[in-house]
Amino acid sequence: MRRVPGEPIVPAGMRNHLAGKPDFALRRGQGRDLQALLELESRVFTTDWLSRRSFRNFLASPAAELIVGERAGVLAGYALVLFRPRSRVANLYSIAVMPELAGQGLGRALLAAAEAAACARDSLLLRLEVQVENAPAIARYRKSGFRLLGRRAAYYDNGGDAFRFEKRLVPRG
Repeated sequence: MRRVPGEPIVPAGMRNHLAGKPDFALRRGQGRDLQALLELESRVFTTDWLSRRSFRNFLASPAAELIVGERAGVLAGYALVLFRPRSRVANLYSIAVMPELAGQGLGRALLAAAEAAACARDSLLLRLEVQVENAPAIARYRKSGFRLLGRRAAYYDNGGDAFRFEKRLVPRG
């Protein structure tokens, strides 16, 4: 299922959650989001930033779903899911929320939208890596049903380790 750029995305399980926060909206990323994505990236991450070129390629790629979250018309977060041909394993490559909006439900909504995007492409598993020091993200993934697969030493550019998580997805039907 391909979405039209700008089409709202609201995963089934998030409708009630977002109903109390009408200023949060999820949609497929567009070229006009490029500068805001770069600014968000530099505010959230200290290493392994996605470049302008990478974002541009992901926005145009049929092997990627870049979902953005807005609040009051301003880009406040994103989730990037990557797909490989002939694979039923999707990869949550990156997810970010403006620090001042942490804990307000946007991260949870983006994660649910990433899962929905993977299910829409008939993926059976969603995998991700997260810095071992990122306790809030690890707690969110565990609460969302992800299980720890292992640890990857020196995974990040700064030499930091990553935990690898996986979630079995419920097929559409």
